[in-house]
Amino acid sequence: MHEWERMTSGRLYNPADAEIGRHHIRGMSLCDRFNRTPLLRKKKKQKLLEKLIPSAAGKNLTVFSPMHCEYGENIFVGRDCFMNYGCTLLDVAPITLEDGVWLGANVTLATPLHPYLAEERMIKAYPDGVHDLEYAKPITIGNNCWIASNVTVIGGVTIGEGCVIGAGSVVTKDVPANSFAAGNPCRVIRVIEN
Repeated sequence: MHEWERMTSGRLYNPADAEIGRHHIRGMSLCDRFNRTPLLRKKKKQKLLEKLIPSAAGKNLTVFSPMHCEYGENIFVGRDCFMNYGCTLLDVAPITLEDGVWLGANVTLATPLHPYLAEERMIKAYPDGVHDLEYAKPITIGNNCWIASNVTVIGGVTIGEGCVIGAGSVVTKDVPANSFAAGNPCRVIRVIEN
């Protein structure tokens, strides 16, 4: 199994791997170009966005610059999603935004995790070179969710459809569908009913 496959499947991997490095440089370069492209050059900006996030093609994804991601190709979007200013998607493992997901300003979706054991986490010599070990867990946000400003979602979390996550929350555990949840750590405040 190649390091890229290990990375995207949640196994410990070597982030210094050359193939991962190529994907990383590609993603960060496209993200930089997207952010520097003037707003009035809509067609070029949309073309760059769809090159950065291939799953966005034809899905009506709206992203306000700046946005930041590592790879782009590990972000999977449904129809009519929106990302406000300053969103950061650390897509080491897959990030899935189902249909109609709205991300408020400065939302962070962080899939990377580091081992708790210092001897695994710190840079040291391995048979394949000098590096640290990392792993990641996917994030899934269900249909028609609104993630308010300054929310952080940690790898391994699934937010069920129809949820609202209150501003400034840190989401460390799954949130059931149709919930209003908030806080640090985030917890369900009430069920959202019609």
